[in-house]
Amino acid sequence: MKKVTAVLFLIGLVSVFSFSEELVISNSSHMYNLDPHTANYADEAQLFSGLYEGLFSYDPRTLEPVPGVAEGFKISRDKRTWTFTIRENAKFSNGEAITAQSVVDSWKALLDLRKNAPFSSMLDFVLGYKEYRVGQQTDFSKVGFRVADDRTLVVTLRSPTEHFSKILCHHAFSVVHPDKNVFSGAFVIQENSMQQIVLGKNPHYWDNAAVELDKITVLLTDDPAENTQAFNRGEIHWLAGDMNAEQILDQRAVLVSMQFGTEFLFFKTDMPLVNNEDFRNALLYALDWNKLREKSLKKAETLVSPFLGYPEVLGLGDQDLIMAKSLLEKSGYNAEKSAPIIIFLPNDEYSVGKGQLLVDCWKQIGVNVRLQTTEISRYLDEVSTSPAHVFSYIWIADFADPLAFLELFRGSSNLNESRWSSKQFDYLLEKAAQTRDQKERLKKLAEAEQVLLDSGVIMPISHTISLNVVDLSVVSGWYDNALDIHPFKYIKLKKAAPPNNLVRMVEVRQ
Repeated sequence: MKKVTAVLFLIGLVSVFSFSEELVISNSSHMYNLDPHTANYADEAQLFSGLYEGLFSYDPRTLEPVPGVAEGFKISRDKRTWTFTIRENAKFSNGEAITAQSVVDSWKALLDLRKNAPFSSMLDFVLGYKEYRVGQQTDFSKVGFRVADDRTLVVTLRSPTEHFSKILCHHAFSVVHPDKNVFSGAFVIQENSMQQIVLGKNPHYWDNAAVELDKITVLLTDDPAENTQAFNRGEIHWLAGDMNAEQILDQRAVLVSMQFGTEFLFFKTDMPLVNNEDFRNALLYALDWNKLREKSLKKAETLVSPFLGYPEVLGLGDQDLIMAKSLLEKSGYNAEKSAPIIIFLPNDEYSVGKGQLLVDCWKQIGVNVRLQTTEISRYLDEVSTSPAHVFSYIWIADFADPLAFLELFRGSSNLNESRWSSKQFDYLLEKAAQTRDQKERLKKLAEAEQVLLDSGVIMPISHTISLNVVDLSVVSGWYDNALDIHPFKYIKLKKAAPPNNLVRMVEVRQ
């Protein structure tokens, strides 16, 4: 009897995965906040795309809202009442039914003042919501949420809000169970340590049959060399944290994309001196904008990242020392009597260099300046309590709309770290929310951004770039998008055939 055996000899280094339904990701190491109501990092948002789901979720390609826990919805003729129908088979990971009351309870928990939830103010357009959130009234039944029955939720708005469904894609408005070990998304947490976070498939998820991944392992490591080598060895499918991109063997896996995000500096405007608009603009005119942006791949003169149909806004970029000194004099600044302006930044090389440039520029016009730094891992947590005047932010929009940037500066927004308030700015946002015509709505939002820029509150530096390394010969359902969010439920693994030129087939006859 003759037997033929095919033997594969691999010539050179080949990245070959043993096929399984486990997705392996490498991400940065830090203390992850796994409460969707209070988390504020992009890394956490990616995890929440698998752990939690709200009435809507993101389409993985377009980021448009797609039905999540709600199988459908209707909008009244006056656009002020949205009626959602909850899926009959929607369940938490413990098998408990998800009902309309579950949704309302989650949104009420978001308003718990002890949480200081950063995104809670994004629903201020709901009738009675803002008044309850800020404590003007304490009767939650007056908020525009009504449970008609287990599967029917009615939400009443103060005014038509076309982008309501986009906001509801955000993890803060997911359905959250009181037990933090119970989840509403396609996956559950199986392990959470400083070394890795492991997710497993949720058997009770309403769309469980469409989810192919059985397991997701997120390795938490800040070793770029080891991460890169592990990817080249085929041990990691997706590098999202520290890496040496130029050492990736298959450069087709290196994906660089424009994000819907902006890096900027801002003033905390309730602090002395910088609470004066003339003083802030004096500092802006003194800046060498070209040097400030010289390391930017996509230089930014405005806050809002490029958006289709958004009108042009006059950005910031002119250095004029004569104007700077004139505004400084107008502001009444006295260098001998005034305390120094404090710039507070992370202690990495790039941030320190940026801060030193500000110091040098502002000393040119006679302003006392001092630079303070802190560890990158602590920086965002310290911004709110720091008594400094100038801070740095990289903001990645939470939904695909200019409002996702402008909400940062609305007077009553929980996201408003600048503490700047403008009646004109807030009025324009309100008018935009009430406008049904999208072209007119974007026009009002652009007018609001112009008010912000003219007030000298921010210093735009760059529109952000995302860098991912993904083996798309193995991973499918992962798409480039402007928010750099890739919902786990759509990701699949496939067998990757070894490259033909690296394989030699030999027949062994017996």
